[in-house]
Amino acid sequence: MIQWAPYAFVRLTLALAAGILTYLYYGTSLPPLTGLVIGLSILYAGLQLWAGRKASPALLDGLGLLALGVVYLVGLTLTQQATESRAPNHLLRFGNRIEFYRAVVDDYTVIRPATYASTVRVSAVRVAGKWQAAVGSIRVSIPRDSGSTVPQYGDVWLVRGAPAPSKAPLNPGEFDYRRYLQYHQVYHQQFIHPDQYLKLGVDVPSQWTALGMRAARVLDGVFRQYVHAKREYALASALVLGIKDDVDQETRQAYANTGTTHIMAVSGLQVGLLFAAVTWLLSLLPGRRGPLFRFGTAGLGLAVIWSYALLTGLSASVLRAAVMFTFIIVGRASGRQSNIFNTLALAAFALLCYNPFLLVDVGFQLSFLAVLSIVYLQPRIVARLRVREFFLDQQRPWQPKAVQKFWKASSWFWDMVWQATALSLAAQVATLPLSLHYFHQFPLSFLASNLIAVPISSAAVYVGLALLVVKGLVAVVALALPAVGAWLNWLPQAIGFVFEWMIWFFNEYIFWVGQALPGALLKEIHLSASQTWLLFAGIMALLIFFEVRHLAWLGVVCALAGVLAGSKVWAARQLADDRKLVVYSIPRRSVLGFWQGPAGDIVMADSLPLSETERTYRIVPGSIQREARRVLYFQGWPQAPVPARRLGQTTLLVWHGLRVLLIDGRLAAARQPSRADVIILRRNARVWPEQLAAAFGTAAPVVFDSSCKSWYVARQDSILRAAGFRTYDVTMRGAFIVAPRR
Repeated sequence: MIQWAPYAFVRLTLALAAGILTYLYYGTSLPPLTGLVIGLSILYAGLQLWAGRKASPALLDGLGLLALGVVYLVGLTLTQQATESRAPNHLLRFGNRIEFYRAVVDDYTVIRPATYASTVRVSAVRVAGKWQAAVGSIRVSIPRDSGSTVPQYGDVWLVRGAPAPSKAPLNPGEFDYRRYLQYHQVYHQQFIHPDQYLKLGVDVPSQWTALGMRAARVLDGVFRQYVHAKREYALASALVLGIKDDVDQETRQAYANTGTTHIMAVSGLQVGLLFAAVTWLLSLLPGRRGPLFRFGTAGLGLAVIWSYALLTGLSASVLRAAVMFTFIIVGRASGRQSNIFNTLALAAFALLCYNPFLLVDVGFQLSFLAVLSIVYLQPRIVARLRVREFFLDQQRPWQPKAVQKFWKASSWFWDMVWQATALSLAAQVATLPLSLHYFHQFPLSFLASNLIAVPISSAAVYVGLALLVVKGLVAVVALALPAVGAWLNWLPQAIGFVFEWMIWFFNEYIFWVGQALPGALLKEIHLSASQTWLLFAGIMALLIFFEVRHLAWLGVVCALAGVLAGSKVWAARQLADDRKLVVYSIPRRSVLGFWQGPAGDIVMADSLPLSETERTYRIVPGSIQREARRVLYFQGWPQAPVPARRLGQTTLLVWHGLRVLLIDGRLAAARQPSRADVIILRRNARVWPEQLAAAFGTAAPVVFDSSCKSWYVARQDSILRAAGFRTYDVTMRGAFIVAPRR
């Protein structure tokens, strides 16, 4: 039977998370709840004092439920207060009336092939010629050309023009970047030309963050100096410092396909390795282990861990690890030990109180679930096979000493392999539903890739940190004794060579695994939110069955599996006869999708093939959502299976009775009106409302596809609307979807 008493913070954290989720799904219309939380807290404190130590078990249970209720409301209230859009002077209140605004660069700058991207924090706006205080953040992009410089953290800007609210997903199944930004309290986006903003000065929002950024760039320069190959340098900086600007798409995809993406990102693994190194080094210090020593070493350990966390950008997984190790260090220093589940829950509780929106951060979710699963499952998986004892039992007294040493070494080696295998298996159990939900794929090769790459990359982290430390020491010596410092430079060069070789080796291994096991990647798996919860519930029920050994729980597992399978069958049945024409929103492209159940034909009307990026981010998510089994791509109409007839600069399509007209030039005068269900204007087609009305009437909607320029759409839209047409701009409103008449 599960005992809840020792896991106080587990209960509190679950209640807090429930309150946060309630607000995210249903709480936006709720009134302020601060007064209610304060009142219930006072009531709880009063009842707790009144009950004293002689309270009955029933009263204590009631007080416990009241405490959970208060924490639930605290989670809801904290999320409510953390939502900046509720502020009366938020940018959303001003709409497009903003003439100028003053803002400060408040984030790292991401360097893309054609743009710089960052986030600015607004402090004031000018509306109708008057300046007034405002709050809000804007995700900005600036073109990389001769007239622009890299935005620096703390730059104060004066920007002309009003930012636009973030766009919803433009195509079926596409990643909801608007919601992602809103969870980070960013509700606007803006593309800013170099002549549209002016740098007024520098006002750093956080000196600690600025210090961490500067230090990270200096240390990144060390890797750039001593790791010469471009790919290995990019991985070195990502592995140790979390800077992934130079990691190419091919490498990212290779790591994603083999389940080793966590190696490229600074996460709890690196913080854990640093914690282990600091603990080992502090254990070597001589002297008595009294309270002064314990608190001194604890302070040193905390300084090292939090300095590294600040240096690597304070991502959700790094924060989780830093906070958890903080509680462990403080607990050891004070002589108090807690079970790891409470420590993990306490770390989550503290982080969610600091920022409730971390609960919907993918890194936060995967990080906590992986650690929780490892802590609970790894010892149980390891206990299934007694690997060490098996090899030690092969020793016999009459065997030569070399043979006995061989069996002893084998026991150590294979036990380590089994421990690593169990760890990797345990981490996958809890993260499987989220991985399928977010990434739509599962690498069956994760064991083969992690067993080699993780130990080598872990050792590489130590070597990389050693390179930074040694280079720092050599630089200090060079300040006092230049000749000695120049001579000692061979030492960081040697460490850099080893570091580069290790990164090259595990990177080549990852690419080899992906090429050797091409069929080991299960792709295009779609799990809805409800199906993800069902899979979680099934895994939980299965773990409970193994723990309590009651067949009733196995029945629950089978029932949940049946419901999950039934939901997939029902979804497939719903889509079987579903037919949709989709005019996709892809910048500067004319792309149509003809979907019938799980099969789709994608036609590029401009005869140019889609790039891999366009296909991956614009088309594939929708096909995964439909669980498509066949998707074909065609360049132009001659090869497409859709009947098409070219009439001058007009193409007529007839698909399951749906008549679609694509116009990319002048419209020929019609001798007699004909029926059209959808009219699509391409490449700034030169048409007039009276021509369209005479040829096809005004009933059919007029769609501007993504190949039309914004100035053209703005002009034609008003003219066509005035003539009685219904218009639709896929660039602004997203993909146009219509179903044939049955």
